[in-house]
Amino acid sequence: MSTSSSSPSSDEELIFNPNPIPKPIDDELTLASLTLTESNGNGSVCESDRYGGAGVVLEAEREGEREGPSSPSSSGYAGERGSSSEGTSNSRIGDEDDDGIQEVINDHDGFVDGVGDSSPSASWVPGKRHVNEDDASISWRKRKKHFFILSHSGKPIYSRYGDEHKLAGFSATLQAIISFVENGKDRIKLVRAGKHQVVFLIKGPIYLVCISCTEEPYESLRGQLELLYGQMILILTKSVNRCFEKNPKFDMTPLLGGTDVVFSSLIHSFNWNPATFLHAYTCLPLAYATRQAAGAVLQDVADSGVLFALLMCKSKVVSLVGAQKASLHPDDMLLLSNFVMSSESFRTSESFSPICLPRYNPTAFLYAYVHYFDADTYLMLLTTSSDAFYHLKDCRIRIEQVLLRSNVLSEVQRSMLEGGMRVEDLPVDPLPRSSMPHRLSQQRILTQSPEIFSESIVGIGGPTGLWHFIYRSIYLDQYVSSDFSPPISSPQQQKRLYRAYQKLYCSMHDKGIGPHKTQFRRDENYVLLCWVTQDFELYAAFDPLADKAVAIKTCNRVCQWVKDVENEIFLQGASPFSW
Repeated sequence: MSTSSSSPSSDEELIFNPNPIPKPIDDELTLASLTLTESNGNGSVCESDRYGGAGVVLEAEREGEREGPSSPSSSGYAGERGSSSEGTSNSRIGDEDDDGIQEVINDHDGFVDGVGDSSPSASWVPGKRHVNEDDASISWRKRKKHFFILSHSGKPIYSRYGDEHKLAGFSATLQAIISFVENGKDRIKLVRAGKHQVVFLIKGPIYLVCISCTEEPYESLRGQLELLYGQMILILTKSVNRCFEKNPKFDMTPLLGGTDVVFSSLIHSFNWNPATFLHAYTCLPLAYATRQAAGAVLQDVADSGVLFALLMCKSKVVSLVGAQKASLHPDDMLLLSNFVMSSESFRTSESFSPICLPRYNPTAFLYAYVHYFDADTYLMLLTTSSDAFYHLKDCRIRIEQVLLRSNVLSEVQRSMLEGGMRVEDLPVDPLPRSSMPHRLSQQRILTQSPEIFSESIVGIGGPTGLWHFIYRSIYLDQYVSSDFSPPISSPQQQKRLYRAYQKLYCSMHDKGIGPHKTQFRRDENYVLLCWVTQDFELYAAFDPLADKAVAIKTCNRVCQWVKDVENEIFLQGASPFSW
């Protein structure tokens, strides 16, 4: 049983009006044997304004209405049903939140220690998965989340699972579905088939498709396809469209040779990185003086002709600066850091590579100088000049000298070891700002002292049952999230919470029925509370038995805590990004 409430109130204090929303009922549909007709026979085509204007939503026929099971050799996608000769799993789709085949326990996407950490887990290896599978394989059909990129002529370009060449027939089927709808002067956006969603994204001659039974919202899946397309543009630029204008049957696969690891790493991040749906970036917690020292030397470099200078630790920003009037979108930062971290060649030597920033200019290349200072910390210098390698190398040498002299690199490593904000450290009774410690490490010491706070923190999670939170600064386009701690400690629990945040975010920003200012949801797993103002967004997860009034009070304390340490967790003075 679940309950939820929302309110469009713009008051600064959280006030909720009960408005229960029933839980969706699971349907016993599969995606096998899709039938496209103009009538309401076995299949139906209907207009949909819910998903952003003109488009169609296709409803597949019910399993009980079909005369017989689909053939395993057909190009239809049988989902978790497989064939009659294959045993089915007893686990529910939502239980493991695993994008791999249900029966294969070790085939999940892996996970990481915290929401903001990009290190792959030991069980996850980037790269092409299950290359021997094709659409006739039972195991391929039972994968819970597929991504495909194909051309408008039906040529496969990329597939998350299986060999693209073996999936030529399936790609042709997807292309035929898209063409069928376009011939009717419409655009296809979504196919629903029971627990499956088939999401389409048309980008000129490039078609992107996601087939998923992970119960993620349509808006989230479409956003993931947008990022997948952006990652391809980062490698090739949008100018690749001209190749299709000259030759509609142009094969783009050779141009993307060796980039499977980049795409698989990005798809993996859809399971743990809030930046993929928040459109914001996160910073590594650092003392204000340390971050200022790093920013000062990067600013000197930017003044010498560098377009953007970024100092990163994994996927977290240490500092960044840009040339005057130049803005870097958080999505571009996400795609750029994913490209660098997933490419082993960048780690072994200093590199100079052409890249495209889709949000900055999708039709032209920039040039990125990349150098790793250690296993986690790296510098990216972006320029418009193709012959600036030696100039950027000299800039890097100057930057490295200053970073070593000011102990910035050692402070970065210390911050990585200490972690970020923890719900256990949330002050029970906030102190006046004049007496508030401004270092997270100092606060952890203070939380051990019963004289400072009116009650000690005992039990699982933080005070009043707070388990986790994400705070997004709207003006800065930055977010901060608490580290995971018990009871949300396993990869499956963390992934389930992440997807709960996804659904909450989409619900809060649903233009059809919102946007909302506040929302309170309770189910068997959590109490979820969201608060959106003109300055920030707060998403918090509590114990499912948490009291609503107490949860609201705790969220106010979280906001005050973030405000007290904002100089340490945010990059202050960063220009708001142009969307």
